[in-house]
Amino acid sequence: MSPTPLPTHRRIAAVLVLIPTLVALALWAFAWPAARTAPRDVPLGVAGPPAATAPVAHQLEQREGAFDLHRYADEAEARDAIEDREVYGAVVVTPQGPKLLTASAASPAVAQLLQQAVAHQAGAPGQAVPTEDVVPAAASDPRGAVLNTSVLPLALAGIGAGVAVTLLGLRGLVAVGALAGSAALVGAVAATLSHSWLDALPGNWWAVAGTFALATLAVSGAVAGLAALLGRPGLGLGALLMMLIGNPFSGAASAPEMLPEPAGVIGQWLPPGAGVSLLRSVAFFDGASAVGPALTLTWWAVLGLGAVLVGHAVRGRTAPAADATEREPALAR
Repeated sequence: MSPTPLPTHRRIAAVLVLIPTLVALALWAFAWPAARTAPRDVPLGVAGPPAATAPVAHQLEQREGAFDLHRYADEAEARDAIEDREVYGAVVVTPQGPKLLTASAASPAVAQLLQQAVAHQAGAPGQAVPTEDVVPAAASDPRGAVLNTSVLPLALAGIGAGVAVTLLGLRGLVAVGALAGSAALVGAVAATLSHSWLDALPGNWWAVAGTFALATLAVSGAVAGLAALLGRPGLGLGALLMMLIGNPFSGAASAPEMLPEPAGVIGQWLPPGAGVSLLRSVAFFDGASAVGPALTLTWWAVLGLGAVLVGHAVRGRTAPAADATEREPALAR
């Protein structure tokens, strides 16, 4: 039996309630982090002899909760920490005065913030603080616009693949193969555009392509997996999770530590945020700090594809029972 359609007035009421609710959710998800962007425990190094660095550290600590200070013995240690993605930058105290080390590849927004903060609180009045960009962003994309804007297309690609596989009726291993193949092609296309053509994401081409592919597979697997377990409502749930939570909470335009709590943490648990972090690591930092986001993306992909297989197996067991139930009245006649 086909379900009885809702009365017209109830369908109109559903539209009147659903659309404003989605608008409110979208405004909250995108506008709230943007309006509350500020440093929150941003990892920052202070290098030099303890007696010399104490006044600088004290000045930086005046901005309560803005910086998470890490002490290093000298400039070499601070540079290593920046290249290992332990800190976003470091203030090195020298006999000539403070010197700032930044990494615009980790976040151009944070690098600019550090220049302003250190010039105001660690430098002498009216004196510019010498600054060196230890790990710079790509010369063709100094503001990191390509990486920042890649989050939305990847999320859309993953959502589109998950929706297409579901609506086309692909099941089990066939669906898994389609999702994996689609993600691999997306990775190759995205790497060709961002790495080879725009020259905005340096590093190993295969690592960049693999990261794009894994991030796409994590999204598409999650969407298709939710649909396999929950039916059509799972498509909407997966799309909302990736688009309205994962995208604005990714911290791509700034950094996770610049978002209001707990948005930054939540964003790193979701594929868009983990994908951005992994892209930065493989493109600019020779894979430093790549394990965490890589594992996050892998778990999303594995659990999503596993849900696709489980959903197929469950439906395979229930389908014969449903067919038998439908045939029983005919046999009784």
